[in-house]
Amino acid sequence: MLNRHEFLRVLAKALLTFSAPSHRIETQLVFAAKTLNVPAEFSRLPSIVIISFIDDETHTSETHFVKCGGRLQLGRLHEVHEIYKDVLHDSIKANEATVRLKALLAQPPIYADWQRCWLAFFLSALICPLAFGGSFIDLWLAGIGAMALCWVQLKVASQNVVTANVVEITVAILMSLVARGLSSTKAEFFCYTAISSSSIIGILPGFLILTSSLELGSKNILCGSVKMVYALIYTLFLGIGLQIGSDLYLLFDSRESHYLQQVANNLTGTVKMMGSFIADNDTQTVLPLSSTFVFTNAIPSKASYIVLGCFRPPNDPWYLRSAPFWAQFFIVPVFSMLSSLANLQPISDWKSRRNLLVMVVISCASFATNKVANHYIFNHSDVVSAIGAFTIGILGNIWARSSGGSAFASMVIGVLFLVPSGLSQAGGITTNTNGIDVGTSMISVSIGITVGLFMSQALIHCFDHSKLGLAFSF
Repeated sequence: MLNRHEFLRVLAKALLTFSAPSHRIETQLVFAAKTLNVPAEFSRLPSIVIISFIDDETHTSETHFVKCGGRLQLGRLHEVHEIYKDVLHDSIKANEATVRLKALLAQPPIYADWQRCWLAFFLSALICPLAFGGSFIDLWLAGIGAMALCWVQLKVASQNVVTANVVEITVAILMSLVARGLSSTKAEFFCYTAISSSSIIGILPGFLILTSSLELGSKNILCGSVKMVYALIYTLFLGIGLQIGSDLYLLFDSRESHYLQQVANNLTGTVKMMGSFIADNDTQTVLPLSSTFVFTNAIPSKASYIVLGCFRPPNDPWYLRSAPFWAQFFIVPVFSMLSSLANLQPISDWKSRRNLLVMVVISCASFATNKVANHYIFNHSDVVSAIGAFTIGILGNIWARSSGGSAFASMVIGVLFLVPSGLSQAGGITTNTNGIDVGTSMISVSIGITVGLFMSQALIHCFDHSKLGLAFSF
């Protein structure tokens, strides 16, 4: 019995450390305790699992608080699930499973820090032209900024608790400051929106949006609402950080500030004015007219040359233009694959490579659905994100039921792709007004993802009742 108690405690710690689907942690622990004939009760809080072992003979209980943080590790998460299934099928004993779980927790990440930095570089470099209209020059600067951010997170923030709380906001301010300075050069080679938005794409809370949506769907209101609000506020911090960096540069460069204001005014197509029209010629018989007059700018607007916030005139050389349409057929699969590797998905064996292929296919399907939906439903990022999430939910659950794989793991990469894609359709991470607008964009995107996942879950259960109690099975 003591070995079983220890196994349940270590299992809870492993699930929290490797960021298992939090809507299923409590259910898994309850099912494991019942299978092992351990009288226990479990309660799930954000970053905490409360375990209470009950002794019916002495009418006492022993309570343990398992608290730990971690990040998503797809490969280790699959290994934990395999150990969990072996214990429940009585293939191995609880004490042997405990030893394997402890060894798994003690192992370092499957990729070294320098490899993860390069993955961050390529992810931001690829998303720059794909979602934010960046050019060939912009993507290199966005990649360098993302690599610097990843290095700071791995080397600085992980060793100092004080800096860990402000490192993302600080880096966002610095990247926005540098991007605004580069975009203000006379050559006008660089796009501020593309560089600043793409460089912080790796710290957007896409995974929190997914887990909070699933928790709300499983009626875990406490954890789901807390994570959802945190994700929205965190995105708001990033948007304000980018705005602070931009305003800080414009504070010292008044010429660029006046120029941006003039450009904004020139892009305004019409001006409405209220007043009275009185003829100043005595020969005119027109009576004085009081009304609202609309004046249209007769000068051709440059708005037609703006692609996702970047000014791209057609006479620019190829390295200053946005990526052509056919480039998406190469960028999207590569980005999905690198995103899986960045979330520590192994490729050492055939089964891991098969799971990686499924993640890439589902992610590409969600992007294609988003692209088509955005063409017909323009300027509605919530509806477009819902359609993309619906596609992810349907394909992920079909895969899980047909092959016995993991629906959650196969859906993660697609949802992570939906967040920057949805934000770019909602106007981008950076704004020309204030950082508050990015919070509204994230709310619309997150609501769309939540509704899409709920709809796919309901449709799947209409045809398959075998896992009615397991929303989005692990």
